[in-house]
Amino acid sequence: MRRTLTAAVATLLTATLAAGCGSPSGGSGSDDPETLVVYSNSVSDGRGDWLKKEAGKAGHSLQVVDLGGGDVQNRLLAEKANPVADVTFGLNNVYFEKLKEAEVLGAYTPAWADQVDAALGDATGKRFWPIVREPVMLVHDKAAYPEKGQAPADWPDLWTKEEFRKKYEVPTELGGATTQMVLSGILSRHRDDQGDLGVGQAGWDAVESYFEHGVPSVTNTDLYARMADGKVTAGQMWLSGKATREEQYKIRTEAVRPETGVPMVVQQIGLVNGTKKAGAAKKFIDWFGGAEVQAAWSREFHTAPANKGALAKADAGAVEETDSFTEQDIDWTFVAARLDRWTEKIELEYLPN
Repeated sequence: MRRTLTAAVATLLTATLAAGCGSPSGGSGSDDPETLVVYSNSVSDGRGDWLKKEAGKAGHSLQVVDLGGGDVQNRLLAEKANPVADVTFGLNNVYFEKLKEAEVLGAYTPAWADQVDAALGDATGKRFWPIVREPVMLVHDKAAYPEKGQAPADWPDLWTKEEFRKKYEVPTELGGATTQMVLSGILSRHRDDQGDLGVGQAGWDAVESYFEHGVPSVTNTDLYARMADGKVTAGQMWLSGKATREEQYKIRTEAVRPETGVPMVVQQIGLVNGTKKAGAAKKFIDWFGGAEVQAAWSREFHTAPANKGALAKADAGAVEETDSFTEQDIDWTFVAARLDRWTEKIELEYLPN
């Protein structure tokens, strides 16, 4: 769930694409024709390196491309006629539904299909399948709010209460899935079918105030690094990212639990339509989404697997913590139909310059 497409990654990706559409070399420079190109927004924090290493042991050769969620979607749509990727994973239902509608995904039923709740994935077919459940949260530095009741209790507290203004981080790019889910959670509270893009004016006022009173993020500087330095005290995060960064930056944070709940996303995996390596890609999907690997992924990266067969050997704390959040009631079909236009409007009207 990487936040943004950095200039460095963009440059690397551009170079990769220019080097050979449809037949890119492996991440290690391999010309192996069976090296799979995997697009994902869930390979930061060491995930990509771990995945390539473990997949290699199982006979899968991977080139992993790390992009923000919106960027993965846009890249796949742009390459529809001449696909570069063979497999994509990490995006949630909203993005996968759009990719399915655009016929970017190929049909495939993984070997572990009977071990997941099909309702968490593609409800009408075989185009994408659930792998990980994850809450999207507002977190705050516990040291900044040591007393009970001091910390923000919900997103609107950030911009409506004077004590939190200019103390929380806001994104400066909207390409990341976490950012888009946070904004979807805020706007969904103000759904108005007669309003602009299905949102009442109070919702757009909330978004405007959110950015106006926040502290813009800094490229290549993590939220947790800034909290550790006292630059900000709160910001957006996903569950496994919280665990990783607490250890990395040696600070303790707490997730806010609004009465309305939090956006609960389900990461998916799918075969890219038109891949010339369909056989190898299907074998990789069978391997990665299987119980053994999903349990190992859970223990390594503090995630809650969707594969029921993985739960017994998964990180019990991650599963328990995920289940402890109240899920915000969000009409994801409504969101999916408007998310691109919401993002465009926010970029044009509210995002800091």
